Amino acid sequence: MVADLPDLAVTGSTGGLGGMVARELAGAGFAQRLLVRDPARAPKLEQAATAVCSYGDAEAARSALEGVRVLFMVSAAEAEDRLQQHFAFVDAAAGAGVQHVVYTSFYGAAPDATFTLARDHYATEERIRASGMDYTFLRDNFYLDFLPLMTDDHGVIRGPAGDGVFSGVAREDIARSAVAVLRDPAIHKGKTYQLTGPEELTMAKAAEIISEGTGRNVTYQAETVEEAYASRAPYNAPKWQVDAWVSTYTAMAAGEMAGISLDVHGLTGQDPISLAEFLTRPVL
Repeated sequence: MVADLPDLAVTGSTGGLGGMVARELAGAGFAQRLLVRDPARAPKLEQAATAVCSYGDAEAARSALEGVRVLFMVSAAEAEDRLQQHFAFVDAAAGAGVQHVVYTSFYGAAPDATFTLARDHYATEERIRASGMDYTFLRDNFYLDFLPLMTDDHGVIRGPAGDGVFSGVAREDIARSAVAVLRDPAIHKGKTYQLTGPEELTMAKAAEIISEGTGRNVTYQAETVEEAYASRAPYNAPKWQVDAWVSTYTAMAAGEMAGISLDVHGLTGQDPISLAEFLTRPVL
């Protein structure tokens, strides 16, 4: 045990979701160890210490995780080697003696998921299961936070989602759910929670709600898969990234983001935020 560092560790505190979790934990009086790559960017919070590591640096990660009992692991930034980074970090956590990992996965994670990155989430879950550590998985549906950012310069959301629905969830609700688990991880041991919003939306309906909520003229234009790849070609992004962008929509078309879960309410005691409500909330 590292005597001068808290035994609850939080990753991603310099980002959106991890930052929300860290702030909520601090507000509730929890001591925490913030695992960051750059300590200068770590939030200044009561009872928070920092430890420096990255997911892909197994030696630094293991050192930073010494004495940690419970670990909140936000999935790494999208990258071609993200799965290898996850594996290295999970192995480092197990080697450091971490007892319980709370991991932010993705709704519908499966080895044959349409959304390519959901396959990586499933593989990460399996690595955690095999590690011998206790675990809790938070399988988040599509982030409502991303929707207003998906429009082009003309206010159009383009993609091959067809009439498929998704049950988008606000990061704020994911953060509250994570904190509920971290407050008493033992009762959530071995559980997988499906975190969704309160409604199923088509992309066309989401565009309509964004228009009403922001005063912008936002529309949805359905594409074929071929059109989707062609319209994204000017970005000159690597193939894995374009595959991820396009398969986000085809997963919706395939029904893999449909369904409403009660888990947010079950964990937090609050109904999840709808898209219309999200658009009225202050930026956190």
